[in-house]
Amino acid sequence: RFRAYFRIKAVQTLGSTVKIPCWNGEVVRTAFSLDCCDREAMNHVATSGWVDAEMIRDLMFQTMEYRFGAVDKLPHKIEWLSDNGKYYLAKDTLKFAKQINLIPCTTAVYSPQSNGMAEAFVKTFKRDYVYIKDRPDARTVMSQLPNWFEDYNENHPHKGLKMQSPRGYIQTYAG
Repeated sequence: RFRAYFRIKAVQTLGSTVKIPCWNGEVVRTAFSLDCCDREAMNHVATSGWVDAEMIRDLMFQTMEYRFGAVDKLPHKIEWLSDNGKYYLAKDTLKFAKQINLIPCTTAVYSPQSNGMAEAFVKTFKRDYVYIKDRPDARTVMSQLPNWFEDYNENHPHKGLKMQSPRGYIQTYAG
């Protein structure tokens, strides 16, 4: 599943994460990785607490394994684009990224337009999943997240992908 011009985009919004409010007052915070070429949501981490640098390092590693299999590091350097959240810029996170061949890059501060794909994904995700699904508590939301991401990848059409879903696009154009 290797693609030569592959670029991963780590997404975070609303300051530090995507916040999903639950009906009982709890909040789920999630960070996720998107492939900038095919827009596939490759992996995510979620918590009812606060996202931290260790979770971001786990996300980086899980994303690498998802796309390239069980490897210790990427076969070539790949950009990891994120905003300027403290857990993305943590010393241990930057060091880990470089060890596995990720090139940490950040968007301009206070510039949502420089992170347009991320902003569009969050808007779509909230509109098509978060706001129409049951969200009684954090446990329920976190158990539903894998299905929401899977549905997005399998069924959500994108204008930039010739109205195909990310996985449909991958099947059509990858190898």
